[in-house]
Amino acid sequence: MEKILEVKDLEISFHTFGGEVQAIRGVSFDLIKGETLAIVGESGSGKSVTTKSIMRLLPESNSEIKGGQILFDGKDLAKLKDKQMQGIRGKDISMIFQDPMTSLNPTIKIGKQIMEPIIKHQNVGKATAKERALELLRLVGIPNPEQRFQQYPHQFSGGMRQRVVIAIALACNPKVLIADEPTTALDVTIQAQILELMKDLQKKIDTSIIFITHDLGVVANVADRVAVMYGGKIVEVGTVDEVFYNPKHPYTWGLISSMPSLDAKDEALYAIPGTPPDLLNPPKGDAFAPRNAYAMKIDLEEQPPMFKVSDTHYAATWLLHPDAPKVEPPEAVKRRMKKFLSEQEGK
Repeated sequence: MEKILEVKDLEISFHTFGGEVQAIRGVSFDLIKGETLAIVGESGSGKSVTTKSIMRLLPESNSEIKGGQILFDGKDLAKLKDKQMQGIRGKDISMIFQDPMTSLNPTIKIGKQIMEPIIKHQNVGKATAKERALELLRLVGIPNPEQRFQQYPHQFSGGMRQRVVIAIALACNPKVLIADEPTTALDVTIQAQILELMKDLQKKIDTSIIFITHDLGVVANVADRVAVMYGGKIVEVGTVDEVFYNPKHPYTWGLISSMPSLDAKDEALYAIPGTPPDLLNPPKGDAFAPRNAYAMKIDLEEQPPMFKVSDTHYAATWLLHPDAPKVEPPEAVKRRMKKFLSEQEGK
């Protein structure tokens, strides 16, 4: 399997009036060519910061990549100058943001906004760029592309604006597409359409996708592999089946337990107790220990390494140490795993 992107021991800090926020603390993962890797976790876990660092979109005024590598196409993106990144950003690596209205310029027609990266990165004339833009509008399922080409963002619905943003991101056939919670601002019906569109487009243009979300239900439908983030670190990584059917980290158990289900009836929706760690003063041990009902003394003293569960499945929890007590996932996790299995078998 060919690795198209490698992130190794990435460390990122933000310098604030309160001190240094250690937002990303030794994050490592690979992206395989043609796959969709989902990065999941609560707000503040470091998902967006990690992926924005790949695009080098973090504010230079107060952010700092303190260590690690972001390897793409034989280059370490963490060390490139901004002018060098301009040749990669939008061409080889593109990004879809959460809110399409803030991604589009309200004063410029949609067609011109799609043409812009094509002209910049592919060195073609306006006529060729327009032809390609119309083709992209058709590809993302926008009817009457010739008419829509001449319209402004406010003349589109939220779902259609997100399709336009996807068209812009795909304009130069990027090798890597980063989708930062692209369906959060959309209603459930449109969300399903956008997710289906992205799966279909991936097959057509053979791109690799990093999909950021806090919704494990979305992950089940779009991803090949899952990386679970907490407190600026990846705490579990594996295939979708491994993470859903055989989760090993107590934080993953909590995320699965908190997934809403239509069959729950009178059962209260589970919430992980406590709050995420203060990364101004990161804990010495496992960051999840204060919220972990199964925490041991060592969790408070030492960070766990990544224990190997299988060739593709790893989790950073002391519960996987040979000397640790055997702990089963809670009943809520087991019920949700069974539900997920039945839903997948029904597809």
